[in-house]
Amino acid sequence: MPNLPSPETPAARIMAGIPAINSSLYWRIRFSVGDPVALVELPGNGSPRQSVLILRDIEMGRARRKARADRVACPADYPPEGGLSGDRETATAQAAAECLRRAGVARVVADRTLPLIFAELIRRAGIDVACDLEMGVLERRSKDQEEIAHLRESQRITEGAMKLACELVASAEAGKDGVLLSGGEPLTSQRVRAAIDHWLMDRGYANPPTIVAGGPQGADCHDHGSGELRTGQPVIIDIFPRSRETYYNGDCTRTVVHGDVPEEIARMHAVVRKAKAAAIAAVRAGVTGEAIHAATTAAVIAGGYATGLPDENAPDSYCALTHGTGHGVGLDVHEPPLLDVKGPELLVGDVLTVEPGLYSKALGGVRVEDMIVVTKDGCENLNCLHEGLNWK
Repeated sequence: MPNLPSPETPAARIMAGIPAINSSLYWRIRFSVGDPVALVELPGNGSPRQSVLILRDIEMGRARRKARADRVACPADYPPEGGLSGDRETATAQAAAECLRRAGVARVVADRTLPLIFAELIRRAGIDVACDLEMGVLERRSKDQEEIAHLRESQRITEGAMKLACELVASAEAGKDGVLLSGGEPLTSQRVRAAIDHWLMDRGYANPPTIVAGGPQGADCHDHGSGELRTGQPVIIDIFPRSRETYYNGDCTRTVVHGDVPEEIARMHAVVRKAKAAAIAAVRAGVTGEAIHAATTAAVIAGGYATGLPDENAPDSYCALTHGTGHGVGLDVHEPPLLDVKGPELLVGDVLTVEPGLYSKALGGVRVEDMIVVTKDGCENLNCLHEGLNWK
């Protein structure tokens, strides 16, 4: 017979999923595994909550040594009436529900990442499930010193890859048709991307497809780029790898031009740099992400450019900042908070990108991105790499 919980019993908490891909869960337990797990935090009735980490039996020894949990168990420790499913995820959800039921829990609060199967099986056990949309968000935003050290190292490695890529473009030869040549073969976005991938792999980093967008392709801020690169055109390079050891990301963008820099590209670049400087100067704890973005857009408008996406009738010469100023970064390359309209107040320990850009279908794009750590009175910039267009 099920235990009958008292209406006064405090709510428990639960997080669940696969820590290798669920960054919120990994952050809480600091333990990576590729199978489903559940972390149940049971109310202590006046004492601290007790956390139970439920995962595969073969992972229990490693979890006891490394995971941030008071107790480690496996699904077989909490079989429901009728036994456990042969499906691993279902069995983990059944065990989490049974753990809560045995503890006399009437209500459990989950974070925004809880898989629906866990919510469903907990409800079938007669326990109410509520979603707290902010659970863990603020805690994860404010990075501790260990996390900042990991991010600093990831950004250092990212800058090394950036230097390699920009110098590869800048040192190429220009053919008679303007196509860049390296080793006698056309230098393409794909070749630059492969060089970045290999450099990062040798240093223990996993790298999603890097943006290497030359000329008009760079007018779309998230076009990864393809094909031959040309002299006299801006090439946006945006690298955002993840450490295979710490799981923390780097994120850096620079723009490189081979040969002579066109006058309008130089003017765009100067305004982008001023916008980035204005945004960084406005950063400190308590200021909103919206205010930081306002500083960026003010500098862009003062420089003679527009903001916002072009409408259907806009000419190719339309040149504007078409995105927000930046975003949080940590275990995910895109995390709260946003530096954009309705962006929240910044916290000490927020780690952010500041990445204004200008984009024109006629010319391409220019973007420069740094990573900063928010402090009480300002910020620390984790970048050391220069932000010019000439990389020779």
